[in-house]
Order: sequence, then structure tokens, then C-alpha cells
Amino acid sequence: MTQQYPVLWPVPTRWADNDHYGHVNNVTYYSYFDTAVNAWLIHATGTDIRELPALGVVAQTSCQYLGSISFPDQLQVGLRISRLGRSSITYDLAIFRDADGSLELAATGVFVHVYVDSETRKPVEIPEVIRTAAAELVTD
Repeated sequence: MTQQYPVLWPVPTRWADNDHYGHVNNVTYYSYFDTAVNAWLIHATGTDIRELPALGVVAQTSCQYLGSISFPDQLQVGLRISRLGRSSITYDLAIFRDADGSLELAATGVFVHVYVDSETRKPVEIPEVIRTAAAELVTD
């Protein structure tokens, strides 16, 4: 399954991620998605994406929970792009838990960035530096 994702981005769980039931709370999965996508973008573009004239804002997210994770699990977030549009990028994501050297699928999700002008917040074309990096993750 991991081979379906061109990038696996490491994201550790944190002590505060666990809820009263002893596992990572459902809303925290979205934080893992957000962290992996933006950390990868910064790494892949070699730029501080917060200082571009266009910002990627989240327009849609979803998550399907398939297995439990808990601190101190080490995670890998799989990234691929199912759609690279004029002003938006649709990421398909997967969270894998490292279970003694093998990766177990814990969740899958979708994350849509829409690019907007940093001042007017109106949709604009994806910045070229982002488009170039994103093109490497596009899958059929």
C-alpha cells in the first residue's frame, strides 16, 4: 500500500494527542495531514510558502479511520495528488503506523488546497514553485 504514495512524510505522535480513551483523538488526524502537506511543500519547494503572494487554504478535508494509533507511535503520512487544477490541489493521504518495522494503514483522507491571493483572499493560479513540486506527486 505504501508504494501508492510517492512521498512518506514522518510525523510523530505527541503526548497531548491521546484522548481520555487512550488513543489519538479523531481531530488530531487532520493536524497530521496538515503538517505533512505543508512540511513537504516547504521541503520540496525550498521556500517559505507563507511568504508567497498566494496562499493555499484548506477548502475540504475528510478522513476514514481504519485503525487506532496512540502516543508514542511513529507515523508516516503518505502523500499523492489526485488532481492538480488551475487554482486547487487535491491530495490523497494515508496515515501509516510503524509497527515494529512494518507500516500499518491507520487512516486515509482527502485534503484540498485552494490558492488565494494573500491580500484579497480571491482564488488565483497555483504559484509556479508549488505547481512544479506538486506535479511530481500526481498519480493516475
